[in-house]
Amino acid sequence: MKRLLTIILSAILYTTVFAQTTADSLDVLRNVDMDQVVVTATRTPRQLKEVPIVTRVIGNMDIKRMDATNVGDLLESEMPGVEFTYAMNQQQQLNIQGFGGSSVLFLIDGERVAGETHDNVDYQRLNMGNVARIEIVKGAASSLYGSQAIGGVINIISQDATKPWSVNVNGRVGTIGNQRYGATINIRKDKIKSSFNALREQTLPIRLPRDGVFEEIYANNTWNLKERLKYNPTENITLTARAGYFFREMESSAVIFNRYRDFSGGLKGEWKIAEGQNAEISYSYDQYDKSDYTVASRLDIRDYSNVQHSVRGLYNHTFKGKHTLTIGGDYLRDYLLTYQFANGGSFYQHTADAFAQMELSLPKDWQVVGGTRFDYYSDTKLKHVSSKVSFMKKIGTISLRGYYAGGFKSPNLKELYTSWNMQNMFMIYGNAQLKPEISRNYSVSAEYQHRNANVLFNVFHNTVTDRISLVWSKLHNGMLYDNVNKVNISGLDASISTRLGCGIGGKFAYTYTRESVVDGKPLISSTRPHLVSLRADYDKRWYKYGINISVTGKVLSATDATEYTANTGFQEVETIHYPGYTMWKLLVTQRIVNAISITATIDNIFDYIPDYFNTSSPATTGRTFSIGVSVDIEELWK
Repeated sequence: MKRLLTIILSAILYTTVFAQTTADSLDVLRNVDMDQVVVTATRTPRQLKEVPIVTRVIGNMDIKRMDATNVGDLLESEMPGVEFTYAMNQQQQLNIQGFGGSSVLFLIDGERVAGETHDNVDYQRLNMGNVARIEIVKGAASSLYGSQAIGGVINIISQDATKPWSVNVNGRVGTIGNQRYGATINIRKDKIKSSFNALREQTLPIRLPRDGVFEEIYANNTWNLKERLKYNPTENITLTARAGYFFREMESSAVIFNRYRDFSGGLKGEWKIAEGQNAEISYSYDQYDKSDYTVASRLDIRDYSNVQHSVRGLYNHTFKGKHTLTIGGDYLRDYLLTYQFANGGSFYQHTADAFAQMELSLPKDWQVVGGTRFDYYSDTKLKHVSSKVSFMKKIGTISLRGYYAGGFKSPNLKELYTSWNMQNMFMIYGNAQLKPEISRNYSVSAEYQHRNANVLFNVFHNTVTDRISLVWSKLHNGMLYDNVNKVNISGLDASISTRLGCGIGGKFAYTYTRESVVDGKPLISSTRPHLVSLRADYDKRWYKYGINISVTGKVLSATDATEYTANTGFQEVETIHYPGYTMWKLLVTQRIVNAISITATIDNIFDYIPDYFNTSSPATTGRTFSIGVSVDIEELWK
């Protein structure tokens, strides 16, 4: 093990961002494409090298290399500081450097995702079929995206049709009974582009080999369909329509299955008014439902529905070819019906905002961005202003960045109005007196980029006041959503990467996070202070044959977490020790005649099994194997 780590580290690994490459290109000589265009950090298209906010990009080729099914698989493998664990009823929950899933905004092509399972979106919805890239901005982004972006934004951007037609079919099977089958059809003809993706996934129940807070991982059956249609009536106008359907059935018991459905759609118009002037207007619909299916009676009873209607307007104006003004506004109607409200009731609220941002390109290679946003929430009458300022200074091949952003998170409908008997153990109550979370986020970074090497060092500090959390209330004799005192989150990110002309490359990334609460109620968190991700790979192509061999690993340190537990009747906290662990994966992908890819995977190479399975343990039975095949049909016709 020590020798393996030495070999990997000596290869000099990691990248802040991987280049998006074409599907049939395995012989990649550059690891980072700093000329690629990104949109999430500033809401305007900018080259990555010109963005004054550290932005990580996971490209299309890296998604394929990791053979990831959903965004959770990918983020844990590619980014340190990210950990997915289990919540109640085996729903996934996210921790990104001290911020949970309710504080990180997930977008699909810039549109927010409805619904939640234990304060997190349903990550199984976010499949990796036909994805061009994922853009990640850590830290407060409320000045552009409002509430829920207090901890960052993750934007999943779909692949456009680039050929007259292309068809990909793929499948994967594993030794523990998991299966995945998918298809993507892209068509480009005259003024129309169509992209369709379908994914079917099945996982069988997994009996865990040792004791723990759970003994079995439930079986899941998932369908995911999505279509996006683009039409260009003129060179300056683009119209986009999209629709999606998601279905997941979890066999949580022998008599009742949990079902999750989502229906989504949207329309967007983009107009290039003149050189340097662009306008956009969009409408988005998303409905996420949960139901209980009784096997014996075949009754399927819906008890949760989150429906969101949103409208957005955006305008960009670039002055003198280098200064860009962005203004816009959003309206959202948020409706929630849930079993967690008294008598299964429902509530809704309207939110509206307006924002403005100015990007300045100054002499001597200075870039400065400043912005502000006003948000209004009808239910709580909350009004809030969020601001940010960032800069970048280039000195040769080094980019220096500084960033300040104010963030906020409004109490949501569940936190305001819950009245729920939690499995007859205790009641959970909402709190109409909740104040919004307010954050102040600071970061400074230095990035070196030269040819095929990239080095990044980033230091950050977040101060969050009035963080919303569940705490035991003696007055209510139950759990209550309440504002805890100030929380400080500080740390650093360090990464290094390279790709050599001989096909050897890789990454090394380290994240340190320190989280503390100032004189107040307990800090309920299980943030691990040290996380490392590593990868070494060999990527080469000869005529019509290519091969990629990669070894990836993640190392997570131990942590002691303060939690309400059943051992104290959930009325008091105790310290729970979560041991550290390391997981390694080997992937070998062969590409034949530019059309057929065969991927063999060994997961958990060193056969790690936790001594005791808790919510922060990897749900593994030990070493597993899988094999997948992907075929690009159009390439076979050439």
